[in-house]
Amino acid sequence: MPKAWVRERQRDYYYRKSKEEKYRSRAAYKLLEIVEKYRFIKSGNVVVDLGAAPGGWMQAARKIVGDNGFVLGVDVRFIEPLGFPNVQALTGSIGDSQITDSIRELLPRRADVVVSDVSPNISGVWELDHARQIDLAQRSLLIATTIMKAGGNFFVKVFQGDMLKDFVGEVKQHFGFVKLVKPRASRAKSAEIFVLGMRMKRASEQRGA
Repeated sequence: MPKAWVRERQRDYYYRKSKEEKYRSRAAYKLLEIVEKYRFIKSGNVVVDLGAAPGGWMQAARKIVGDNGFVLGVDVRFIEPLGFPNVQALTGSIGDSQITDSIRELLPRRADVVVSDVSPNISGVWELDHARQIDLAQRSLLIATTIMKAGGNFFVKVFQGDMLKDFVGEVKQHFGFVKLVKPRASRAKSAEIFVLGMRMKRASEQRGA
């Protein structure tokens, strides 16, 4: 592992902060920051976290929903248990045709919120990576609109590029409020940005969009 890369991580404010506060990844602060601003996760909510490994967003979501909420993390990688009875993990791919059914079986009721930090394996070819990220965001959107209740909220990572506008248009068909946000905890040189969709419309409203 290059020494320069290690030094950069050690200097990273959010990396150090995550170690001090025992979050599994610095990414937890991306979610916490935007939730603080837009209040799209609340105490008692049922939250589904797609692409959840190693569990930083699950920890952040559990902190917000408290003892009366429920958090389910989904990832192709095994997620070490967090030690809370109302936090569970499901090993599986969001590309699996059966994943939605598997998620539903573990939820106490329809989800209030779906968050997705899923990323592709980066190839270094920008057009390909952008397209893959948008595809994952679309899969996340499909899962969200299937398992969430009307009025629910959706937060998903995308990469900036020429396909982003059309994806935002898709999200607007399903949600009453849609905004692009970039948390301070995202590295400045990163092309990642997040789409926030709030107040999911009822099926009849979506058809009329």
